[in-house]
Amino acid sequence: MEKKILEGKVAVVTGAGGVLCSAFAEALAMNGAKVALLDLNEAAACEAAASINAKGGVAKGFAANVLDKECLVAVHDEIVKTFGKCDILINGAGGNSPRCTTAHEYYEKGDELTNEFKTFFNLEKSDFDFVFSLNIMGTLLPTQVFTPDMLERDGVIINISSMNAFTPLTKIPAYSAAKSGVSNLTQWLAVHFAEAGIRVNAIAPGFFATKQNAALLFNEDGTPTPRTGKILAATPMKRFGRPEELLGTLLWLCDNDASGFVTGVVVPVDGGFSAYSGV
Repeated sequence: MEKKILEGKVAVVTGAGGVLCSAFAEALAMNGAKVALLDLNEAAACEAAASINAKGGVAKGFAANVLDKECLVAVHDEIVKTFGKCDILINGAGGNSPRCTTAHEYYEKGDELTNEFKTFFNLEKSDFDFVFSLNIMGTLLPTQVFTPDMLERDGVIINISSMNAFTPLTKIPAYSAAKSGVSNLTQWLAVHFAEAGIRVNAIAPGFFATKQNAALLFNEDGTPTPRTGKILAATPMKRFGRPEELLGTLLWLCDNDASGFVTGVVVPVDGGFSAYSGV
């Protein structure tokens, strides 16, 4: 029987109750890893883990707050007792908030005077801090907690960046700035741990329809919003991505035989969005 590429590995996936990261967790498990699914929503993490186990994988869900280091340390200890030391960390937790999304793509006269809707001028510091922290600190803190397991053991860290990291999207300033930071932090970590046997890379998904971005992409009746039209017009493949289309890149980056000399890169999986100039 052919050995699975991740057999004997322990993988930790944050944000694993979501659409994309639950798919990541399943792919890792189906390729031989024992997978710990971490999410603030414990029920969602456990449901995804149960689905993996039903398909023959090995997985367990854990409640975890990626902004609480003490919580992460406690979860880390549980994982070590359950599966052993972490070999692969997928920093998938992140996202935007409607509270930090402007109503207009461009400045409109009077924006600076109104509080009737979100503009650049009335974004709350607390909301900006939340989005920035969720993406930056939500990547940093799990990395601090799980990296010691990987030292001198050919560890792998994969962060989740975004198209925002290449060119900021309108309306979501905090998320754009934060994902740019995730890409930069990925490079920093890759250099810092290069001699310690840990590779650090990132995946930058293009546009995938998830629960988190549904309100931006679709109206209440299910019809596409004008923003969806703009996105698809700027995506040469003229469609949204499917979660399974991220998995080849994920598994390649996790496989030390296939990508052992790859570190510090951000790989777009975007249907050509980042390559298209608009003309």
